[in-house]
Amino acid sequence: MKARGAVIHEIGGKWEVEDLELSGPGDHEVLVQVMASGLCHSDDHFVTGDLAVTLPMVGGHEGAGIVKEVGSKVSRVKVGDHVSTLFIPACGTCRYCARGQSYICNNGAGMEHGLAMDGTPRFHLAESGKGIGGVTRLGTFANYLVCHESQTVKLPDDIPFDVACLVSCGVATGWGAAVNAAVIRPGDVVLVMGVGGVGMNAVQGARHAGADHVLVAEPVEWKREAAMNFGASEVFASVDDARERIAHLTNGQGVDAAIITVGRVDGDIIGQAFEVTGKAGATILASIGSSDKYIAASPQDFTNFAKRIQGVMYGLCNPVVDIPRLLQMYQDGRIKLDELVTKRYDVSEINEAYADMHAGNNIRGVIVHTH
Repeated sequence: MKARGAVIHEIGGKWEVEDLELSGPGDHEVLVQVMASGLCHSDDHFVTGDLAVTLPMVGGHEGAGIVKEVGSKVSRVKVGDHVSTLFIPACGTCRYCARGQSYICNNGAGMEHGLAMDGTPRFHLAESGKGIGGVTRLGTFANYLVCHESQTVKLPDDIPFDVACLVSCGVATGWGAAVNAAVIRPGDVVLVMGVGGVGMNAVQGARHAGADHVLVAEPVEWKREAAMNFGASEVFASVDDARERIAHLTNGQGVDAAIITVGRVDGDIIGQAFEVTGKAGATILASIGSSDKYIAASPQDFTNFAKRIQGVMYGLCNPVVDIPRLLQMYQDGRIKLDELVTKRYDVSEINEAYADMHAGNNIRGVIVHTH
């Protein structure tokens, strides 16, 4: 069948909206009519080369839509179901899924190529017929996609698609960074560094977990103001600006958790967060960026102060359980999702949308597909 989506052909290039041919679903696959897709910073890392993938590739992994067709052996969803896409499969049976770590499911191996689990493409460029991948085997910047059933979670029918798509990545990652990775407890002092589509949800997660003080370091003024509405207690333009307040709140010890959710991270930023983390505290890394093997941290601080640096994939969430739970919290008024969407775009405006992201104009932009 025919589809249309945004494709990146080379590092440093522009997104190109192109006609595509889409193969039908295999036995364990589903055809999804994509209704909305979040404009996650991770997709921009494929453009900059911070994340190495096989190009060309259809962008997008933060999606929600409607199941239009299912393979003969699909059992997880049915035609007509509203679904969220999972950027990592959750097979339920591998070693990691079986012990409650589906955020590192073994079936995520090889997803940097964007091909289906059988190693073949589902997207083809209409003009040349060349088979290409979709980001994390999805490609939600296209208005239709085919994926394995283990990359879908059924949604309630009354959740708007432009809200539901955010929970499939940014919300789960940020919220889980605070709740699951940092293991925040009542009374804690927490610092969140950067409040975009992930960081704003780390603020929500920290508040939900009971932190007494949720400090934000964010250079964009309007985002600092917005963070107060998501649960931040105090906001600062930088970590350095926050140091005096951190010292006052913690008797000079440092925060219980520093959560890194900046747009692009490097070893110096990790070191800065680790430096303001207190004894037995956690520096939580939920950002992507430099692949240099360097972190500006003293080894003695790990041992002498029992501190840790914790990497985060998918917020350490088990999305089959946690996505419906987060959406129930939204319906109950316990987390904010509508307020995360700063602007909606047509797929033809994708380069403008990412320019807005780089300029700090959005918490989260969303593509709303037409059919």
